[in-house]
Amino acid sequence: MSAPDRLEAERLGTVLSVWAHPDDETYLAGGLMASCAASGQRVVCVSATAGEHGTSDPVAWPPARLARRRREETAAAMAVLGVDDHRFLGFEDGTLASIDPAVGVAVITDLIDEVRPDTILTFGADGMTYHPDHITIGAWTTTAWESAGRRGRLLYATMTYEHIVVHGETYEEWGIYMTDDRPPLHRTADLAVHHVVRGDLLERKLTALAAMASQTARAIETLEPDVWRATNSEECFVDASMAFSATPHPDSGTLRRREAE
Repeated sequence: MSAPDRLEAERLGTVLSVWAHPDDETYLAGGLMASCAASGQRVVCVSATAGEHGTSDPVAWPPARLARRRREETAAAMAVLGVDDHRFLGFEDGTLASIDPAVGVAVITDLIDEVRPDTILTFGADGMTYHPDHITIGAWTTTAWESAGRRGRLLYATMTYEHIVVHGETYEEWGIYMTDDRPPLHRTADLAVHHVVRGDLLERKLTALAAMASQTARAIETLEPDVWRATNSEECFVDASMAFSATPHPDSGTLRRREAE
């Protein structure tokens, strides 16, 4: 199969950005959404949950308190990115896989019918990190898109083989994966969208991430500034129809050899 026609932000039209938790969208599509909004395109961003269980200290941060905090953080981040239509769907964090899929699909179908997007951004089958909520919201969105007659284009967030060869050890140390499996990757040449985030746009994205301190403060404090910037400087999406043409995740030996070069 030939490489896809690469899409720039201004060619994405109206964007519906569908994610599981607030901060998913900023990590994976913050620069892209900001670029689209700055070009005058409509951007509707959706979080299925408020991420109210996203803490290692539930005593200090009980669900109701953390939900309020994360909603406030999200509003601040979206203001930085210029996204003025962000919505919470009201599902409970960590429970999406246990919900009747018909319920979730119906909610996303209604969104597609209302927004009539030219482009939908979401998770693919691996959820990037194998988080069950990520996998589920991606599956709901895919089914809703298919039920709506595949209106517009559906794009899945991914990481590239080239990116992981450079930064894979960082992600392993960061502990972003929820299973022992590692997601399949795509070569840069096979991406539908390869949004390089640099300059003022990168500063805006990093400012938006910093606004989500309940989730990002540890990473910002732990990672070297140059590494933090580099790991957030690419946003990669593959067309849903190309998602099968993936490259296996490099093994640890490959990563160690790359580090030694």
